[in-house]
Amino acid sequence: MAREEIAMMQDNIFLKIIERKIPARIVYEDDHCLAFHDINPQAPVHVLIIPKKVIPTHADITEADKELLGHLHWVAAQLARQLGLEKGYRLVLNCREQAGQSVPHLHLHLLGGRQMHWPPG
Repeated sequence: MAREEIAMMQDNIFLKIIERKIPARIVYEDDHCLAFHDINPQAPVHVLIIPKKVIPTHADITEADKELLGHLHWVAAQLARQLGLEKGYRLVLNCREQAGQSVPHLHLHLLGGRQMHWPPG
C-alpha cells in the first residue's frame, strides 16, 4: 500500500468522528461500531454505520471481518426499529469512487422515512 493511501486512511473524517475530534449526532455506539446522522441527508432518516476498524472499501474485507459485517447489519436493523422505519428502509454500501464512496472507510447508509425508488441511480 502506498504511503499516501496509508496517510489518507489514518486521517479520514470517520476516524475523526470516532475519536471525537469532529462532532456528530451519534445514535449508537459499541466496541465495534458507531452510527450517526449524515450531515448531508438523502432521506428524512439517513444514518451512517461505521466500523471502528478501518476497512477502506468493501473490496478490502477479509474472512476475519465476517463477524463485524454481520454486526453492522444487526445494528442497522436495531436502528431501523428505533428510528421508526417500520414501513421500510434501504441499506446502501458503496464500494470505491465510481460507486459513490467518498470516504475511504467502509460504511453502511441506513435510509428511510420516504418512498424509495428503483433503480437508485
